[in-house]
Amino acid sequence: MNLIKFYTDNPPPLSRLGTGYYQAQELISFTKSQEKPLVEDPFLTMAGPLLLRSLLSASTRKSLSSHMVRLPRLTRGFSAGPATSAAADTTDLNACLEPSRLRNVAVIAHVDHGKTTLMDRLLRQCGADIPHERAMDSISLERERGITIASKVTSISWKENELNMVDTPGHADFGGEVERVVGLVEGAVLVVDAGEGPLAQTKFVLAKALNYGLRPILLLNKVDRPSVSEERCNEVESLVFDLFANLGATDEQLDFPVLYASAKEGWASSTFTKDPPAGAKNMSQLLDAIVSHVPPPKANLDGPFQMLVSMMEKDFFLGRILTGRVSSGVVRVGDKIHGLRSKESSGIEKIEEGKVVKLMKKKGTNMVLIDSAGAGDIISMAGLACPSIGHTVANTEVMTALPSIVLDPPTISMTFGVNDSPLGGRDGIHLTGGKIGDRLMAEAETNLAINVIPGLSESFEVQGRGELQLGILIENMRREGFELSISPPKVMYKTENGQKLEPIEEVTSEVNDEHVGLVMEALSHRRAEVTDMGPVDGNVGRTRLSLTCPSRGLVGYRSVFSSDTRGTGFMHRAFLSYEKYRGALGNVRKGVLVSMGYGLITAYALMSLEARGTLFVTPGMETYDGMIVGEHSRDTDLDVNPVRSKELTNIRAASKDENVKLSPPRLVGHCLAAKLLSLFPLKFVSYFIRWLLTCITAFYCK
Repeated sequence: MNLIKFYTDNPPPLSRLGTGYYQAQELISFTKSQEKPLVEDPFLTMAGPLLLRSLLSASTRKSLSSHMVRLPRLTRGFSAGPATSAAADTTDLNACLEPSRLRNVAVIAHVDHGKTTLMDRLLRQCGADIPHERAMDSISLERERGITIASKVTSISWKENELNMVDTPGHADFGGEVERVVGLVEGAVLVVDAGEGPLAQTKFVLAKALNYGLRPILLLNKVDRPSVSEERCNEVESLVFDLFANLGATDEQLDFPVLYASAKEGWASSTFTKDPPAGAKNMSQLLDAIVSHVPPPKANLDGPFQMLVSMMEKDFFLGRILTGRVSSGVVRVGDKIHGLRSKESSGIEKIEEGKVVKLMKKKGTNMVLIDSAGAGDIISMAGLACPSIGHTVANTEVMTALPSIVLDPPTISMTFGVNDSPLGGRDGIHLTGGKIGDRLMAEAETNLAINVIPGLSESFEVQGRGELQLGILIENMRREGFELSISPPKVMYKTENGQKLEPIEEVTSEVNDEHVGLVMEALSHRRAEVTDMGPVDGNVGRTRLSLTCPSRGLVGYRSVFSSDTRGTGFMHRAFLSYEKYRGALGNVRKGVLVSMGYGLITAYALMSLEARGTLFVTPGMETYDGMIVGEHSRDTDLDVNPVRSKELTNIRAASKDENVKLSPPRLVGHCLAAKLLSLFPLKFVSYFIRWLLTCITAFYCK
């Protein structure tokens, strides 16, 4: 037949990888590239796919069917107009971009000041097809909680320039995400809420950017609010300038441009306005400012290829995907490369040698394939299985590793272990210490801000930046089917020159005037020191407090703060430094209610226990001897019987049947402050994490 004869006389090139999946791709691509139709007979045209299927072996068809679902995601293009073919998109990116056309920019801000919304508007301005709001938040917890947990990189095209944009978290707990990506960029957009002004975490992320020599662009967001005036914007600009000066900014960094924007409405302006003209309601002025103010990367295309890995993810088909900025040279698909790392004892060590299987670049919300990339660009590659974040990927003739990423030390730790409670082993899928350890080690490999230290009896000490970061890790493990026990958070101390040091955090809170006394009293027991106090501009009857407080004093304080302020206050905190130990805390801890029964908890028993303190459990839950079921109203622990049931008699009277009304429980929130903590099975951990995330994000995102 003509089709078989054609393939016999014109065999298509086979991939050097030798797998049926890539052979089939090249076979299809080769067929589409022919100008003359392969089969002119209508019958053979209809039978073409069947004949093509017959040419493939059984193993090739199986591999092709299992991988074909990935083709649209890997090759779908990014376009401002109608959809174009994947080949066209790949061709556009094949040529190495000139470094002068590149701009690498990070978007940094305090939490909830509008970073992710701003990224959405920039993507739409440049023609990206955004499926939903907060398109950069790809993790399920990010979309559920409205926070950014991990840094993401994407690229947009603007006036013949390629802008690599990095969206960063605003929480100090995820400061490691900021620290490992600021080295990728030459500039930053500092987003500040024009109504709130710079806050604690604004100072944290700005300090990281200034330490790397970046020249930020100040963007005053949310100027469309009625309470924001031109005078208020001038005040915020002065506060930001003072913050730059206090952080040791150079004269060049102090000369920052200022723009005014409403990311929600999708516009930015170089002059103050609340309602720009219809033709100016876009992000053009911000994009022009990025192109003119941010310098292009200093890169050498003629040197050998080198790249420092800043991000890493795992793919079921491609294996380990390494993302970083190309420091020098050009890399192409098929090039031989190896991974390097520097060791203090043995110098440079070769980790693994291989070749580039795939080169990819994020365009908008899609990942596209490229054939080559040059110095200064931010790309992703697949082909090596061992290198991780902080390692260097280079040509095989290069034996010099790039400087690794330096991160701030962790300040808090928790112990993860096997759930050995009487209720253990009923809900989870992964129960053993080996499974838990492998999952924690994998997390530490992709998140350098977390350290995992194996302990005794299949336990692991997990060190991190704060309660929110460790809470996110526990919730992710719970959703993956892990059943484990966790300990209360512990603060990590240091000893220098024989002196005990502890982590101190900077706390900024805004409360109503009538609640200032309660907050000040509670924080004074936790060894806090007031650094500033004054009214909030534009908000009558509100006071802003700035304090420094030991991290150990803030553990478990959020629920107390919410109760003291009746839910009207908000509090932000960020790591400041290690300072001298401030002494023992005051009366900040209460006792607990400990169960001395085994079985199902009854409403009848809880009704009489409510007067003893705050409950963590609800009727119908299972309990066992020694389990913490509530917080005592006094400083001592109290043994209670939550499984006591009502005795049945044959006497009927109106006074015998009481209407049981229980207050909603505070679901296991006390485990943040408890000195003695029961081991929770999966369902109790679930309650704890749901409460923890709801409580923390309510304060951060208010």
